[in-house]
Amino acid sequence: MTIVVGYVPTPEGEAALTQAIAEARRSSTTLLVINSSRGDALVDNRYAQEQEIQSIEDRLATQGIDHVIKQPVRGHDAAAEVLDAAEEHNAELIVIGLRRRTPVGKLIMGSVSQRILLEADCPVLAVKAG
Repeated sequence: MTIVVGYVPTPEGEAALTQAIAEARRSSTTLLVINSSRGDALVDNRYAQEQEIQSIEDRLATQGIDHVIKQPVRGHDAAAEVLDAAEEHNAELIVIGLRRRTPVGKLIMGSVSQRILLEADCPVLAVKAG
């Protein structure tokens, strides 16, 4: 079994990663870190740079967490990438970070977190940044 975490280089992403590490350690399972980009912009601040990925790699290796880090760029939104990964790897849990959004912001922009919560076939743990 696998735990999937949707990671972005933000405080919410860090909170999700920290909780996912704790869950993976507790259940002695593989952690799959998903950090994706649609690839439709020259700069995507939610797509982790090489040094950020290396830092995560080092952190997981130091803690003895069996892990895989994927950074797909396939034109899909982040929710689709997390949901696809969870299905493909028969995930027992998805961990995501939440950020505060206004009701109008949710209406106009949609919500990656909301889509994952509604469409996931496994439990979803949503965490907030401290």
